[in-house]
Amino acid sequence: MARRPTRTTSARCACGLVEFEAAGAPIICAVCYCDDCQEGARQLEALPDAPPVADADGGTPMIVYRKDRVTCTKGEDLVRAHKLKPDSPTNRVVATCCNSAMILSFDDAKWWIDVYRMRVRDNPPPLEIRNNTKFRRADSAVPNDVPSFARYPVRLFAKLLVARIAMLLYR
Repeated sequence: MARRPTRTTSARCACGLVEFEAAGAPIICAVCYCDDCQEGARQLEALPDAPPVADADGGTPMIVYRKDRVTCTKGEDLVRAHKLKPDSPTNRVVATCCNSAMILSFDDAKWWIDVYRMRVRDNPPPLEIRNNTKFRRADSAVPNDVPSFARYPVRLFAKLLVARIAMLLYR
């Protein structure tokens, strides 16, 4: 019998009309500095009255959850996918009511969803890593608060693999 996750994290748009819930512990909480995350943050923050997506240093804080544990619980008719390129498998899901970036999902076989950490108002999980720091903006320094990696660390892939195995075993 599958175990039910007990912890729930809620992500809300700036005006409160859209909400996502993530059940259980996150896979990892990371800040990404890759070119796509930086460009995505720039595009999303350029939307009318959009709240911030990136930190002051240009990194995008994300909380990574299993795909089967994230649901839109309020305002599903108000969300739309934003793609950097028409053929991209990556969707930056935005609440159209206030242009808040909510989640990052994928059209391909990835088994995780990233929740924009800035949308979690009550006790977001602590950061664990900063990845792709080699792509950070030249005018910013990476904080020394958590381990930083020039690319994606093996630790991240290991956690994603463990989450996939758990999904396959219905846990």
